[in-house]
Amino acid sequence: MKFFILDVDGVMTNGNFYYSVEGKVLKSFGPDDSDALSILKKYMSIEFITGDKKGFNISKKRITDDMGYKLSLVSTMRRKEWIQEKYNLNDVIYMGDGIFDVLVMNAVGYSIAPANADKNAIDKADFVTERIGGNRAVSEACLHILKKFYGLQSLEDEINSRNKLDTGEWNIC
Repeated sequence: MKFFILDVDGVMTNGNFYYSVEGKVLKSFGPDDSDALSILKKYMSIEFITGDKKGFNISKKRITDDMGYKLSLVSTMRRKEWIQEKYNLNDVIYMGDGIFDVLVMNAVGYSIAPANADKNAIDKADFVTERIGGNRAVSEACLHILKKFYGLQSLEDEINSRNKLDTGEWNIC
């Protein structure tokens, strides 16, 4: 596997949108996901997609500005074609939670859903996290990928084998 593509809302966030009279103002991102992604990015390319036009700038602030990953606005109905235009589908791990994410999950090499995903996504996913979106589900998925595809049995294996904490090569925030 070469690419990890994640939906933002419901995966990196709890899926809730917070509104005031001015409109959408907040999204809730959980702990540890950024840290686990910073380890996984040594092994594969990571990219995010969202279909949320009104909340795009909120997601961009966290995903691109704070974490440094590419974020693209892609309709939920066009995600499979968008991914297929950019990548070999067999090289892609996709993590999604929504009713239309099944369209992507049916096409990619490996798929992951958080525990609170739509039932159809859970049924189709190759791996379902024990954690829910916005509450360490991505962190759990990253550790699963490291074990399944890269042979790391634990986070300690990565730390000990690379000894990168002392060299400052990890950008853990």
